[in-house]
Amino acid sequence: MRVVQDHLTGRTGRRRVLAAGVLAAALALTSACTGSGGDKPSSWQGGGEQTAPKASATITEPKADATDVPASTGIVFTAKDAKDATVALTDAAGKAVEGKLAADGASWLPAGALEYGEKYTATVTATGEDGKPATATSTFTVMAKPDKQVRVTSFLGDNQVVGVGMPLVVKFGRAVPEDYRDDVQRRMTVTSTPAQEGVWHWVSPTEVRYRPKEFWKSGTTVSYRVQAGGLPMGDGWYGRADLSVDVKIGPSVVMQVDNKTKRMTVTKDGKVVKTIPVSLGKKSTPSSSGTMVVIEKLRKTVFDTMEELGPEEGYRTKIDYAQRLTWGGEFIHAAPWSEGQQGTTNVSHGCVNVSMKDGAWLFANTKIGDPITVKGTERKLQNGNGWTDWNMSWDQYVKGSALPYDPDAGEPSAEPTP
Repeated sequence: MRVVQDHLTGRTGRRRVLAAGVLAAALALTSACTGSGGDKPSSWQGGGEQTAPKASATITEPKADATDVPASTGIVFTAKDAKDATVALTDAAGKAVEGKLAADGASWLPAGALEYGEKYTATVTATGEDGKPATATSTFTVMAKPDKQVRVTSFLGDNQVVGVGMPLVVKFGRAVPEDYRDDVQRRMTVTSTPAQEGVWHWVSPTEVRYRPKEFWKSGTTVSYRVQAGGLPMGDGWYGRADLSVDVKIGPSVVMQVDNKTKRMTVTKDGKVVKTIPVSLGKKSTPSSSGTMVVIEKLRKTVFDTMEELGPEEGYRTKIDYAQRLTWGGEFIHAAPWSEGQQGTTNVSHGCVNVSMKDGAWLFANTKIGDPITVKGTERKLQNGNGWTDWNMSWDQYVKGSALPYDPDAGEPSAEPTP
């Protein structure tokens, strides 16, 4: 029995592994017509003519007998007049490769990068309303291991407990060209329990971050994965390996600082737990107004601005209970020398000064990723000066995605690619 396959003509230029929208549309198309009595095949006594399946399947990527296929390849296919379709991938020894449908419902992705230089066979089985299966197969060979590989890293490590404002930060060892970022982003998945709407945002060619629409819910478990192994990243470079990270969101600790009152209000899981007098930046070195998050915590450190500000304005001072907010050097920290001005006068060089006692309390009760909003100062926070993901509106943040955003699905959706 020969299965009639559909053929799609691809556009010229770089072949895209993950076509979007094709499978979802194909699976939604079921046969709307049934044959009338006059359409029934004639039969001889004792038997009847066998009819072809109503459904058909076509594998569009990788092509049959293709070589030099990226180790990151997915199985892209169409299933016409099908109410069900399954994908199987086996290596040369017949061993099954684990995988699942991509988030866009357009292709099937292996659980990890395929082995370099190995041969694989993909089989798609589509079944229509008549219950008869139609199959399509494609045998292909993965490329040899490339010399030029891009390392992918995460700021966070497994099992870390972070604050409700923590963005997921992924960095690449080499700039990802703009026209490759959509392919990379299709291989980046975030799973949260409970589920929360969010999106990836490219802050630079080497860094992409993810944040939910609202602060993470306390107690959320978050798993994120980058299937970068063998993924083309432009100019003959390929991802070195996949990356997976599991973290947990801790209690909701949120800090609000008002320059008018010179007070910090700390809430935990929605309840005010402490009000702290502060001294912000003086007029010549004002603190930034905006929403930041704690980037790092240093029990003891030394602030040295001699090289930056010179011998007249610069200083070298030992600091306790420091929590970094910006790359430019704004911190929350204990400042015993300004305790007399805290709550009334701004005298700092841009930091949020608190007493030794309050600094110790904050240090013990905050985490990396806890958000702080400062308002009412002379200077606005510059986006990019720290993890300023929450200093942008949701609409602004979505614009940083390399894929169109589907608010109903709560995650990026990919445009159809022939």
